[in-house]
Amino acid sequence: MKPKSHYDIVIIGSGLGGLVSAIIMAKEGYSVCVLEKNQQFGGNLQTFSRNKSIFDTGVHYIGSLGKGENLYQYFNYLGIMDGLSLKKMDEDGFDIISFDDDENAYPYAQGFNNFKAQLKTYFPDESEAINTYCEQIQETCNAFPLYRLKPGRPYADGVFKLQIKSYLESITNNKRLQAVLAGSNFLYAGDGYKTPFYVHSLSVNSYIQSAYRCINGGSQITKLLIRQLKKYGGEVYKHHEVENLICADGLIKAAVCTNGNKIEGNTFISNIEPKITLNLVGKEHFRKSYTNRIEGIESTISAFSLYIVLKPDCFKYINKNYYHFKTQDAVWNAQHYTQETWPESYMLSMGIKKDNNIYGDNITIMTYMRYEEVEPWADTFNTVAHKNERGQTYEAFKKEKAEIIIDELEKKFPNIRNCIAEYYTSSPLSYRDYIATNRGSMYGYTKDVNKSMQSFISPKTKIDNLLFTGQSLNMHGILGVTISGVVTCSELLGQDYLLDKIIAANQTEN
Repeated sequence: MKPKSHYDIVIIGSGLGGLVSAIIMAKEGYSVCVLEKNQQFGGNLQTFSRNKSIFDTGVHYIGSLGKGENLYQYFNYLGIMDGLSLKKMDEDGFDIISFDDDENAYPYAQGFNNFKAQLKTYFPDESEAINTYCEQIQETCNAFPLYRLKPGRPYADGVFKLQIKSYLESITNNKRLQAVLAGSNFLYAGDGYKTPFYVHSLSVNSYIQSAYRCINGGSQITKLLIRQLKKYGGEVYKHHEVENLICADGLIKAAVCTNGNKIEGNTFISNIEPKITLNLVGKEHFRKSYTNRIEGIESTISAFSLYIVLKPDCFKYINKNYYHFKTQDAVWNAQHYTQETWPESYMLSMGIKKDNNIYGDNITIMTYMRYEEVEPWADTFNTVAHKNERGQTYEAFKKEKAEIIIDELEKKFPNIRNCIAEYYTSSPLSYRDYIATNRGSMYGYTKDVNKSMQSFISPKTKIDNLLFTGQSLNMHGILGVTISGVVTCSELLGQDYLLDKIIAANQTEN
């Protein structure tokens, strides 16, 4: 099958924001087509299999999926909640924050009361600070209407000025507690000098509400979304890389794909990065001030990932994640590593298969890596659909980095090397090629407290029938990107109308 020549809505990119937008519009009776360049749909929801072991590329756990919580309500409206296969993570410690120089393993517990109680066992003299911190997180999240499924602007002006590091310093002098409270900041590439408190709050709050792993990987979300899209008459096509968006008379007329297909539409929604979208349209069709602003937004740092296939019955399954740091200061400075200090931190997460809770199947370790490290191979492009080997020097580079990480892991898990059946790696080039992000950026655009509005991009563009969606809008992450789809479609349907539909779907269930 190939796409028809014309649709009401044409969506470029099948990441979560694109698929959410597609379902919303298809449910409203619009003809919808989603175009994906890769062999696999889903953007950051993609998984891959090695040695019969399924690895997630981007979704290592999900928050706010307890009944009635915000992501639950959005997913329920989309029709995918009942189909998800989930494993609830340890309620007394779904995330663990640890340091080389500290034998304690500090837990993040599910539920704010439990979260506070667990931390207070390690910081008994900091009860007031911990209470204040939790109150501020909840108050901050409440300032974002769509986070609560309420009408309003996608963001709240009053919360932009507060910076995470300075805020924590204002409520406690305990440096270790400050580091622990900010310890999962790999979730948003937190930088001690830039990151606003609201970014921290929106990320952490979801997991404190509830935290789950996807059994057999996060690609199940993609499959469920596509099933729903097709149920409402929507269409989705892989191997359709858009190389040009034809603009004439102030409107996008058609998307032209590298395979020669040309798809016309009334409205186009780009779920790929705005910087790349501008190039597809042609910058001459936008005001120079607009293109300069988009191009001037800093992208978040990229990552190096190590994917370990475990020997059978060797390494016990751990129903929690580890955020580990060499030093306390690395919580704030890990992005600014040197070759000698790399990696200053890492996140460790385990995959889970159905009916296998005793021994682990695989482990993923992620750590920061700047794009400059892979620039010697930047002219190469390699995906499953477009094979292009980068050569022995690249493979040697990745092997060296992997061995350094395994050496670090052995400090915390002394038997881990003996349990490795095989390992694989990905670099910033992998993120760049598969997800189509600027310089392999993990989370779209940097949120900088010193330039609070610069990184906020409206879904509306200067071209009337071209809209943006996805992680480069207000927030990244599963919840943030789902909300971005709602924000984008609100421009077409009206926010009050769409929110009423979402709320009504959940009231019907109850």
